[in-house]
Amino acid sequence: MRTCFVLRNVRRLNGEEIDIEIEAGKIKAVVAAGCGQGETIYDYTGTYISSGWIDLHVHAFPDFAPYGDEIDRIGVNQGVTTIVDAGSCGADRIADLFTNSKNAQTNVLAFLNISHIGLRRIDELSNLDWINKEKVLQAAANHSDKIVGLKARISKSVVGRNGLEPLRLARQLSTATKLPLMVHIGSAPPAITDILPFLEQRDILTHFLNGKANNLFDNDGRPYREVIDAIKRGVHLDVGHGSASFSFSVAELSKNQGIHFNTISTDIYKKNRLHGPVYSLANVLSKFLYLGYTLEDVIKGVTSNAANWLNKPQLGRIQVGDYANLTLFAVENKPDVFVDSEGNKRSTSEMIKPKGVVINGKFLTCEVRA
Repeated sequence: MRTCFVLRNVRRLNGEEIDIEIEAGKIKAVVAAGCGQGETIYDYTGTYISSGWIDLHVHAFPDFAPYGDEIDRIGVNQGVTTIVDAGSCGADRIADLFTNSKNAQTNVLAFLNISHIGLRRIDELSNLDWINKEKVLQAAANHSDKIVGLKARISKSVVGRNGLEPLRLARQLSTATKLPLMVHIGSAPPAITDILPFLEQRDILTHFLNGKANNLFDNDGRPYREVIDAIKRGVHLDVGHGSASFSFSVAELSKNQGIHFNTISTDIYKKNRLHGPVYSLANVLSKFLYLGYTLEDVIKGVTSNAANWLNKPQLGRIQVGDYANLTLFAVENKPDVFVDSEGNKRSTSEMIKPKGVVINGKFLTCEVRA
């Protein structure tokens, strides 16, 4: 017999209170609060519900320390039902990442590092021999259901003396595989103004709110012309907070200049999960509440916006007949202190706290420091 369970008295972002009936892993019905019927009732009165959170930039391959973590620790345990590993693995190890994911509850997708060694070394683009077209093409073909794009980390410590050449090769590989790029920016060279002209519609610029000199703004706080042009072309702006890539002052400047995120992501791995400044996706989302974004806009940054970029709109909605992919969370009024990647602190009175997820036909509670 198929059993049905009910999420009772949960609240949409618009304030509407509903019950959701889930049977055989799918959303059977969305009905008025208190009216759902099923064998098991989970009463979450007053708790918000959204489609399952998507973290578009994580590192979930623990073999490559320090940039790795266990999948479910940064996934369902934190209220995140889908993670996208952002280039931890190149062609040499991408199959191992997906093998690991079979033992996890969290849905795993990935960007393939254009360097076949991936993050086995953190200067993975300093040797052009490590960028092997045939290996990239084969890996992309072998895992076409899981690989959503190509990752290129274009910063001084990664590319070394190769400058923009790895990005030129990444662009060629993007054309050959028909996969978009996620491009990491960090310390120059290359300069952001030289990087951006390579990016096309649907390519992702991650770490766009970093506090380094090589960010989106000139010395007078104005966005470079290349930034405006890239946004007009449809380049996607992703947060990618990480240990070194989110600045409150740059985020405030960006918001004031009308340059807003498309997606909010963590760039999380074990060290910055345990010791900060990331801790969790909920912590990063809470920082954007502090910055003055609405709750609806913040949650869109990890639901519909991310799902639409992935061309998987079903991951970003709550709809009868879809597989249940849901996150329950609260906005709690409590004093806390945020820290950005520069060590700057800000006091807050609102924190987003994940309470549970529904995935693979199961309801799971969360255990997370937000």
